[in-house]
Amino acid sequence: MTVKEHTTVAMQPWFAEAKLGIFVHWGIYAVDGTAESWAFYAGEVPHEQYMRQQDGFAGENYDPKAWADLFARVGARYAVLTARHHDGIALWDSAQGGRNVVEHTPAGRDLIGPYAQALRERGLKVGLYYSHSDWNHPDYPSVRSQGEAQHVNDSQWVAPQDGRPDDPQAWTRYLSYRDGQVGELIDRYRPDLLWFDGEWERSEQQWRMRELSEQILAANPETVLNARMMSYGDYATPEQGIPMQSPDGPWELCLTVNDSWGYRHSDTNQKSVGQLVRYFTETIGMGGNLLLDVGPRADGTIPAEQVERLEGLGAWIARHEPAVFGTVAGLPAGHHYGPSTLSADRRTLYLVCFGAPGETIALKGLRTPIKRAYVLGSGAELGHRVTGGLGEVPGVTWLDAPAAADLDPHATVVAVELDGELDLYRGKGRD
Repeated sequence: MTVKEHTTVAMQPWFAEAKLGIFVHWGIYAVDGTAESWAFYAGEVPHEQYMRQQDGFAGENYDPKAWADLFARVGARYAVLTARHHDGIALWDSAQGGRNVVEHTPAGRDLIGPYAQALRERGLKVGLYYSHSDWNHPDYPSVRSQGEAQHVNDSQWVAPQDGRPDDPQAWTRYLSYRDGQVGELIDRYRPDLLWFDGEWERSEQQWRMRELSEQILAANPETVLNARMMSYGDYATPEQGIPMQSPDGPWELCLTVNDSWGYRHSDTNQKSVGQLVRYFTETIGMGGNLLLDVGPRADGTIPAEQVERLEGLGAWIARHEPAVFGTVAGLPAGHHYGPSTLSADRRTLYLVCFGAPGETIALKGLRTPIKRAYVLGSGAELGHRVTGGLGEVPGVTWLDAPAAADLDPHATVVAVELDGELDLYRGKGRD
């Protein structure tokens, strides 16, 4: 898929400057701790059992202000909540048909409005996740693209079964339902970002992505759209694995704290704070954002072990804010053995070092002279010198390793102030 340049306005600058967002997968699947939507799609549990979770979804301890306080405290600049996943159960009182938590669960109220208000009160941008597909909608499995579906497993929830012919009228009704729900989200909550999903099951033309994009932007031309709007998306969103090369244009990595998107009590494989710091620094070092996912319980509370990890990452960010906010992608691979960022004026490099560096930190290909180098946080000055070099090929810059007392437990950042804008040698050396 490709990501377009926005047809109405330039990509919103807040997105590239955000660095950290929080993804929230919350729905009826938290009741039993099943996989969100996929549990019945893949036969992990019978459909009837999955849907019975509606009876236990009350959100009795849901406190969106507490969510917003947590997200702001850890340094996030936006959040994305699953307004409707592939199971078709909306977290607001949709008038478009289908199922929603207001009418079909003990929650009995709109869960999105308070979330949007709480985020805005803390100065965070409001994102909403919405799946193009609805595996519970009676008109959904009426048509399927030929040869374009990416998933190898067929399912009764996607394709016509038993030779039933495609039904264009049913598909038109389904798209009207989808477009109507998206319109409700825009009109009621004015999201800054719409995070779509479920696009793989049909072609761009079948989804009528152009018309949907036009509908969204006509209502709010500043809405940011992810790449699962196919060629009408504004930014790429690789999932669960850091790309080896930066996607073209703006992008974010969406990543779970454990192995699951929604709450699963059986999933105790939480990533450590140190691992999350690595994911975060490597992502922003390549110019992306990290969209870090948590899965609240059915009552609306975020598990303590996930809160602890968010706060650990947030504490690291707070200690190293100059290396995070107001920066762009750092050095290409090979110039420094670790991630790095660069100040917006291109005059300060921030080198991330995992573990304890040895005698020195090597910086290769740097043409710009160094004014000073120091450990971010402690302020400890570091000596530096250059060895070698010939003609246009610069020598290696060696920075003294920080003392043990100046090391961060997760990742130490060395600030390198340059005497001018960053100038790198990228050649192959003298023949």
